[in-house]
Formats: sequence, structure tokens, C-alpha cells
Amino acid sequence: MNEKPTSFSIKNWSVSDRPREKLRQKGKEVLTNAELIAILIGSGNRDESAVELSKRILSFVDNNLNELGKLKVSQLSKFKGIGEAKAISIVAALELGRRRRAEDVLEKKKIKSSTSAYELMQPIISELEHEEFWIVYLNNSNSVIQTLQLSKGGITGTLVDVRLVLKQALELNATAIILAHNHPSGTLRPSKADKEITQKIKNAAFAMDIKLLDHLIVTEKSYFSFADEGFL
Repeated sequence: MNEKPTSFSIKNWSVSDRPREKLRQKGKEVLTNAELIAILIGSGNRDESAVELSKRILSFVDNNLNELGKLKVSQLSKFKGIGEAKAISIVAALELGRRRRAEDVLEKKKIKSSTSAYELMQPIISELEHEEFWIVYLNNSNSVIQTLQLSKGGITGTLVDVRLVLKQALELNATAIILAHNHPSGTLRPSKADKEITQKIKNAAFAMDIKLLDHLIVTEKSYFSFADEGFL
């Protein structure tokens, strides 16, 4: 019986071309996305090296890492050579990257405009498949004290407790707040409920000398600002 060619095996590659050795010798910056993913999964299948398999996975999401980060373990496991353990490794690595991006934005973040508020919240809620309502608490120089998830709901909406919003503001000695929630549907139009809760929180905050600076509807690519559009 003729043996199958083994040229796809990483073991047959030049040492300088193997992802792990390449990272060790040349640094992480020179590796392609496929090579980095290949390090995560360790091996490919009978027909593909880890790098070739990684390229096929990336091709499935048009080489977009943000889209790759949305895939579930069950979806990744459908690729030949990707079992549950490898799929979990990919999901975990991309989630760490997302959290790192969110922390980088948060560190010493000062909100100067709706755009900077969007840049703060976009990594946190833009890619979720369900709706979440968050509060950004600010000091008197508009620097971020804390971001807090207030509620988590279904794709059609979420419940908001105004008392919890203000209780936390008082405990943090915040002088201003920004509301933010995502629309998984991608629409940027505020609903009647969005407008009502905005006004309710604005009135309650005003009574405690806390300013509501903005309310953002966040999607992956853009946002709607209540302040910019004259809704506040």
C-alpha cells in the first residue's frame, strides 16, 4: 500500500517556518493569524497541517478575527481536526483578546465625546447576541470610575432598575453617568422604551445632582447618541 504524502506535516517544514519556532526566533509580530491559531490548536488533520487548517477556518469568516470570535465551540468543532478541546482553546484565546482590548480602553479613560464613550463600550457589548444595559460612572473631570452591567435580557429588550443605577452612583461618589445598551439586531433607532427609560433616569439623577451625559445605542459598526441627536 502506498503511503500518503506527508508534506502537509509541520514536522517536515524548515525549523524557521514552524509557527512555534518562528515565534521563538523572530517574535510574535511576524506570525500570520493562521500561524498564531495553529499554535493554539497544535496539530491539523490527516490531510492538512495546523496552519492549513487554520487558514481554512479563517477563510470561513472572511479572515475577520472579530467574526471568528463570535463562533461557538459547536461551530468550530465542525471543522475536521478541531475537537472540543481545540475549539475551546480558540474561543478562550479570542475572549482574552477581547477583554484585553476592553481593559486597554478603560485604563485612565476620560470621556470627551460620544465617540470616546462608544470606544469604551464597543468592545464590551457590540458583539453580543442578547441585549445588555450598562452604566458608565464618571467623576467631576469625566474620567471613568467604573463600568457596570445593570441588566441582561433577551434580544428584544432588558429591564432596568433606576434605584440600582443611582445607588451605585452615590456609593462611587460619581457626578455623572452615561447609559449604554446594545441592539443585537443592528438597528440604531431608539425604541419608545429606550426613550422612556432615558428620561426616567435623567429625572431621577437630576434630583440627586448627578448628570446624565448621554445614552448610547451600540452596534458593532456604529452607535446612536441621545445627546448628539438632541434627545437629552
